Amino acid sequence: MVITALWSFALVVGLLTITPGLDTALILRTAARGEQRRAWGVVLGIQTGTLCWGALTSAGVTALLAASRLAYETLRWAGAAYLLWMGARMLWEARGRSTAGSVDDGPEPAEPAAPGGSAAGWRQGLVTNLLNPKMGVFYVAVLPQFIPATAPHFLMGLALASVHVLLALVWSLVLVGFARVLRDWLRKPAARRVMDRVTGTAIVGFGVKLAVGE
Repeated sequence: MVITALWSFALVVGLLTITPGLDTALILRTAARGEQRRAWGVVLGIQTGTLCWGALTSAGVTALLAASRLAYETLRWAGAAYLLWMGARMLWEARGRSTAGSVDDGPEPAEPAAPGGSAAGWRQGLVTNLLNPKMGVFYVAVLPQFIPATAPHFLMGLALASVHVLLALVWSLVLVGFARVLRDWLRKPAARRVMDRVTGTAIVGFGVKLAVGE
């Protein structure tokens, strides 16, 4: 029963993992800028958040999100504000490079790693994940259904969350590898501006959706 539950859960979260979303946008954008260490920091931060949601759900804590409107709304607005700020900053940076009049005559030298490197990426990924109340609600709604009645509830919950993390790490390896293949093209000034505009707009869109969504 445990093995069956793990495989069934892997199928569900596997489809969720490869669906384009906020995590995909953050990882691709960071890796495409040539910041490999920071990109993996983002990946590990996101997956640390996933493990936290799994542990909190297994302990029954995240049930408060479903039961308490205030708790859910507080987390929802905090997450929306964070995404709007992050997306707006990317759009502002892209605008700054555009007004600087960069000439698109070939790949530009790789930028120095962003301050904080992998540690800053880990914090960004963790905060982004933990401020997404829909992640908690998803785990509250789905995780218990895959925990056999005879299995230790908390340990089985962590095992299921670990399956989610493992699949996400494999998918992240694909995303980072894809960005690395296109790195020379993405280092062109015009491509960088387009990438930041697209990613920033997408993240702002996620923030607005989170703010107005029920």
